Amino acid sequence: MATGSELIGMTACTVVGHLKQGEITPLELLDAVEERIAAVDPVVNALPTLCLDRARDRARALMQRPLGERGILGGLPLPIKDLTDVASVLTTHGSPIYADNIPDSSDIVVDTIESEGGIVFGKSNVPEFGAGGNTFNEVFGATLNPWDISRSASGSSGGAAVALATGMAWVAHGNDMGGSLRNPASFCGIVGLRPSPGRVARTPGVLVDSLLGTDGPMARNIADTALFLDALCGENPLDPLSLPRLSTRFLDAAQQPRKPLRVAFSADLGITPVDPEVAAICRAAADRLAASGVDVVETHPDLSDTHEVFQTLRAFQYAASHSQKLRDFPELLKPEMVWNIRKGQKLSAAEIIDAQAKRARMIARTVAFFDTFDLLLTPATIVSAFPVGERYPTECDGQKFDTYIDWLAIAFAITLTTAPALSMPCGLTRYGMPVGLQVIARPRNEAGLLAHAAFIEELLGMTIRKPMDPKRTHRDL
Repeated sequence: MATGSELIGMTACTVVGHLKQGEITPLELLDAVEERIAAVDPVVNALPTLCLDRARDRARALMQRPLGERGILGGLPLPIKDLTDVASVLTTHGSPIYADNIPDSSDIVVDTIESEGGIVFGKSNVPEFGAGGNTFNEVFGATLNPWDISRSASGSSGGAAVALATGMAWVAHGNDMGGSLRNPASFCGIVGLRPSPGRVARTPGVLVDSLLGTDGPMARNIADTALFLDALCGENPLDPLSLPRLSTRFLDAAQQPRKPLRVAFSADLGITPVDPEVAAICRAAADRLAASGVDVVETHPDLSDTHEVFQTLRAFQYAASHSQKLRDFPELLKPEMVWNIRKGQKLSAAEIIDAQAKRARMIARTVAFFDTFDLLLTPATIVSAFPVGERYPTECDGQKFDTYIDWLAIAFAITLTTAPALSMPCGLTRYGMPVGLQVIARPRNEAGLLAHAAFIEELLGMTIRKPMDPKRTHRDL
């Protein structure tokens, strides 16, 4: 039997292969996870809530089934983001309002994961209600970046990204409205994929037809990300946006890397400042593609309405989802939440209609853009990891931001287009901090995205090969 350290060093695909051959058991994996969490999490605070007894009960029940009937994941342990309900497990949303909340039922996405043999062992840390790109809250505190524990892990899936980078998980669940899968992936050197809306069924919120938020997979490499997407996807009648499962596997696409023919690159999408070092690292990745024979063109679709449209639609969603909390618990919400809710409450119908119309035109222009290009490449974040004590970046490359989410525009611009997008590591700064490349494909073309991203992964060779121990560096960058 492999040791715990050997198990955590394996890829998710390798571990699932061993599970399906009966060479290891889910219980052995849970033991390895528990040991690794005890060694690492006190430093980084990524997994504040564990449910290992529940996990072991689920594992034993799964082991009563034949090996071939244990689902796509076959008993693989994983954490769920603390914005998402898991039955009988503390789910705080990072808020004092829910500090003692134990839901009776799970979100659709959790039921899907468990039906495919995923074993939930805990909850990953988040910012309050997922707001802002820095994972800290008043319930559990801050999650620290393992590359440098004085730095932010970004967010809102920051706990999930840190758990992956440090070997406390093989895959992890996340969700994304303004970059919450992609931002922490960029800061922590792992992969985070925001699928097209509907690819992963989820319990709808107040706005049942919202196209802003999606759930998606995170992992240390492209193939593991594809494996988890296979387990996540599928139709559910309770989610009216959900799409049927495809006849082919995403893992098959990822395991057959495909060289793109024509790729667009943009350092800023024409809408945001970008740290020059981050832009240079991402441009160097595009240059590597060009040197391999790919036709790389510096261009992007017209996304000039991004800030106005996203700020309006996000504020509308926040007002719809959180106004009752502001009425009942104003003193318990962080100021950024209060601002976003109140902004939404002040919107007129005309402003919402205008934003929806402009978004429709953005989607049409983006779909037409992918008639010419296989991929669009950009930085996943405009900065590398900033000090964890800063709530969010207030400026970049000499340009000050008006709001706490302006620094996320390069991610939320793509949210508005409905195109699937992932962040994958493409280089390190002069201080050794990861930089993520955002790789974007035509809406609903996750298979093509993964096949091309697998080619880029091989070309760049930046994947975390071995789970890292947190680095106790405290630089003033």
